[in-house]
Amino acid sequence: MNRAKDLSKCQVMELELWRHADERDKPSRDEAVARIGDMLGRLAKRAARDVKLAPFVGLACPGLIAADGSIERGGQNLPGNWESSKFNLPMRIREMLPKIGEHETMCVMHNDAVVQGLSQLPFIGDVSSWGVMTIGTGLGNASFTNRVAEKSVSRAARSS
Repeated sequence: MNRAKDLSKCQVMELELWRHADERDKPSRDEAVARIGDMLGRLAKRAARDVKLAPFVGLACPGLIAADGSIERGGQNLPGNWESSKFNLPMRIREMLPKIGEHETMCVMHNDAVVQGLSQLPFIGDVSSWGVMTIGTGLGNASFTNRVAEKSVSRAARSS
């Protein structure tokens, strides 16, 4: 298996595509979340045959995502009310997933455009900044700046 500390040699082992909009019987929010949980459980079981899994799931969702993973606004294109103060997708998903080894699975959610941009980290070490734009049922964007290595900063500070 090819490996790299910067994750640049990562590969997708298996992909399952499901979109709530493709369903004839438009699912409710809870039905959609159950379907996502089932899909993640199947993919984890499949992956565990070949790799040692980390107890972590990263979720990406449109909208303004609060620190606790709830959707503050922008989830209107999802089935049902995903912006309810009583609904937290990462918590719901975590409850559905089994332990990995002896650890509960941790679920974290961020904005989909931000996650897309972060997915490029292994490939953009040679640029100072980059951005992404998502086009779907809405528009999303994010911009990023690479940090200057501490060694470079300390050399620059000494030469001043």
